[in-house]
Formats: sequence, C-alpha cells, structure tokens
Amino acid sequence: MTAGKPFFSALYFVIVTAFASSGCNEARPAPPAPPPPAVTVAKPLQQDVIEFDTYNGYLEAIESVNVSARVSGMIVAAPFTEGSLVKKSQVLYVLDERPFKADLDSKLADGERAKAQATIARLNYQRLGELYKRSAVSQQDLDTAKADYEKAAAELAGARAAAETARLNLEWCQVTSPIDGRVSRKMVTVGNLINGGAGQATLLTTIQSVDPIYCSFDVDEHSVLKYQKLAAEKKRLHERDGRVPCFARLGNETGFHHTGHIDFVDNRLDMATGTQRVRGLLQNASGSLTPGFYANLRIPGSGRYKALLVPDAAIGNDQSHRTVLVVNRDNVVEVRIVEIGALFGDLRSVTSGLSPEEKVIVNGQMRAYPGAPVAPTETALKIDPAVTGVPVTALE
Repeated sequence: MTAGKPFFSALYFVIVTAFASSGCNEARPAPPAPPPPAVTVAKPLQQDVIEFDTYNGYLEAIESVNVSARVSGMIVAAPFTEGSLVKKSQVLYVLDERPFKADLDSKLADGERAKAQATIARLNYQRLGELYKRSAVSQQDLDTAKADYEKAAAELAGARAAAETARLNLEWCQVTSPIDGRVSRKMVTVGNLINGGAGQATLLTTIQSVDPIYCSFDVDEHSVLKYQKLAAEKKRLHERDGRVPCFARLGNETGFHHTGHIDFVDNRLDMATGTQRVRGLLQNASGSLTPGFYANLRIPGSGRYKALLVPDAAIGNDQSHRTVLVVNRDNVVEVRIVEIGALFGDLRSVTSGLSPEEKVIVNGQMRAYPGAPVAPTETALKIDPAVTGVPVTALE
C-alpha cells in the first residue's frame, strides 16, 4: 500500500499542471481605453480696440516759485507748516513792521506838509491873477507865483508817491504765497535778518503747484512720423490739437489710472537724440503725482479698429510660426498657423489664420495633441474695457 502513494502523487501533479497550462494559453481581455483629456475652449473675442504706445517721462510742476521778501528786515513769524499745501495769498513769513510803520507815518506827514504848501501857492497865484487883471502886479510876479504853485503841486505829488511806497513796504512785511501749491521747508527761521528786493534777496522757501501737473517725455522720429500719418488719414487726432488723451502710472502702480491730455509738442526734432519733446497735462487732485518723479505715460498709437482676441498664453511657437490649437466639430484637435498683433492685457490680437467661430483651447494645451480627441468645456473670454482703450474719446 505504501509503495503505491508515489504514483498517485505524480498523477495528481500532472493533472494540476495541465489545467494550469490550459488557463495560461487563454486570451486576456484588453484594458479599457482612457477617456479623452479635458480642455477648456473659447471663441475669439471680437472687440473694438485702440493700440497704445508707452513712454518714460518725468513729472514737472506747472508753476514753481522761489519765495523771497520784497523788503529787508527781521523775521518775527513763519506761520506755515513745512511740506503742507498752501493757498494763494496765504501768509508765509512776517517781518518786523515797526520801522515800516514809522516810515509810513513820516511820509504821510511829509504829504500833509506838501499839501499845505501847495494850498498856499495856489491861493497866492489866484490873488496875483486878480491883481494882474487890474495892472497892480507885473507879468513877472504872476509868472513867479504860477511857477511856485506848480512846484508845490509837484512836491505834493512826490510826497504822496513816497507815502504810497511806504504803504507798500509795510504791506510787504507779510510775505504771502503767490500760487496754490505745496510749500517746501523753512530755509530761514524766526529771528533772522533777511535781504529783500531784487538781486541779493534771501531765499525763504519754494512752492510747487500740484494740480494739474506736467509729464514730459521724448518721442522717437519713427513714432512721430507714424502719428502724423494717422492724423493725415483721419484715424487719430494730432497732438497739437490739444485733445489727444494720455494716461500715466508711477513705478509702483499696475494700471494707468492718471488721466490727462497732450498740451504741448516741441517745434523741432532734437538732432542729438533723434527725439521730439512732448508734454502731457495730468489731473492730480489726489496729489499723488509729485514733481521730479519718473512715470510711464501711454498715448493712443492707432485708430480704433475691430480685432480678434485670444489669451496670449494660448498662442504657441512652432519654429518660425505662431500657432493656436482649436477643437473641431468632432472634438478633435487641429492646429492653426496665425499672425499676431498687439497685446491688450492678457489677450493678444490675431490678425490672420483664425475665424471668429473657431473654438480655441485656452486651458489644457499640454494635454491636447493635433489629431487626438478631447473633452472640451466652453467658456467666454472677457476683458476690461479700459485695457482695450475703447473708452478713450476724441481720437477721430
């Protein structure tokens, strides 16, 4: 009995092996195909646009004043806050008025004395005139009386002029702001003697006007010729018309929120730099634009035209071509070779190679391959009108 066990064990092994071999030879089912990749598509945005050219400029105050006194004397008060906004005619410095009051009183007394002398001379001349009619005095006596009267009248006029000068000197003891603007620091403090008048007058402070403000920049010859051509074709106003809008931003700003217009174009091209000086007049009610700062300034560089816009990130490079991926009616990816134009925010204009009804892949390009199917989800492109420049007026 024990001798037969190896035989049955061998037989069992052969049977199990045969079944196992037959199972390995059967065909396995193919794995399911992966779903098409998901992408986001959008039709090109049809939008009226205006191209802009950007320049580097610097801010200048329209009015800049060096404040000095018109008379000499001692400063007794300086009633203004350094760096603050001041109004026209606001008192900035006060000089000691006592010497000027005394001088005015003296000049007024001289005027009264001259007035009395002129009155006596007039009455004397009138009396001699009556006596001359009766031949009681000579012609010489009458002429002398007339000359004395005219001399006294001239002295009276001189005395009155001197009194008026003294009155002005007293008035000028108060140094006022000639303009609205922002005042600088006190360059001379209370208790100091200063020189007034023309020539060696002591500088007391400075004032820069705030609103509006200039932004000057230089335009290259090629751009000047382009603007002239656009103006000749009635696609854009000329800068000299005074209605071309401009927009500015400071170095830490992202948008061109400061608005204004071109108010000056120089009368020649600088041969040393090949540029022409242009100036924008910007509104500055907030006072955030400060003279001396640099700013980016942009002006319309084209007329208004209708453009097809797609996201700039959706445009790819294929050697020497620019391309976009589109999805056809069968949800299959196709390539379009396009010509591109200006950038408007995140959107780029496409000048040729794309139709308004085609669906451009705007998200998921890395998962899409020409000729392969995709699962598109459609969205709509949007853009801030301020980016396109369409709200800009006075271009035609």
